[in-house]
Amino acid sequence: MAVTLYDLSSASGLKKLDEYLLPRSYITGYQATKDDLTVYAALPTAPSDEYGNVSRWYKHIDALLRISGVSGEGSGVIVEGSLVAEPVATPPAADTKAAVAEDDDDDDVDLFGEETEEEKKAAEERAAAVKASAKKKESGKSSVLLDVKPWDDETDMKKLEESVRSVQMEGLLWGASKLVPVGYGIKKLQIMLTIVDDLVSVDTLIEEHLTVEPINEYVQSCDIVAFNKICKFFR
Repeated sequence: MAVTLYDLSSASGLKKLDEYLLPRSYITGYQATKDDLTVYAALPTAPSDEYGNVSRWYKHIDALLRISGVSGEGSGVIVEGSLVAEPVATPPAADTKAAVAEDDDDDDVDLFGEETEEEKKAAEERAAAVKASAKKKESGKSSVLLDVKPWDDETDMKKLEESVRSVQMEGLLWGASKLVPVGYGIKKLQIMLTIVDDLVSVDTLIEEHLTVEPINEYVQSCDIVAFNKICKFFR
């Protein structure tokens, strides 16, 4: 059964995760799995020592990613988050006092009269504006593990990683990385990233940013190793 965690960017979410990890070394099971990667990627920053269990687990997963990687499948985890929608502005109520004549002569006021066309149109426009501002757009986040391959063993891997991380766009967050030997003295860069699904396309990121000039001076190709949905939210 999948584990469900909530809003890991908030103090309450971190507290719940800290309590969950108190008797556990990993999110699920007895070894590091993709479930750990999912939660790791969902955390916006390294947790403080205030959340001792989360901090211990985070440092352990971070070290594994840098040394040996994580390959276990896990049993499933769902990370749900929410962004608070902006309050909907309500049109101010009409000032009823202004409708009363100063001389208290209300003989000409038709309290039971029908709305005029102008009043109906104004009311419809106000209702449409409130409805439009109340709509919330569902989005989601995904955790991606990317292999970035150099041209040869003479490629400067430090500059390769710097060039990859230089790509910045709304909804893209680069994470942990490590160099993995592939043979003949060549190493590839394995790097994690978190994306907001409706803002960033991984295919576009690769084809239009990571494998074009000037980055293709260092990068030969990129492959998606893992792609996991980590949460949904409304924005």
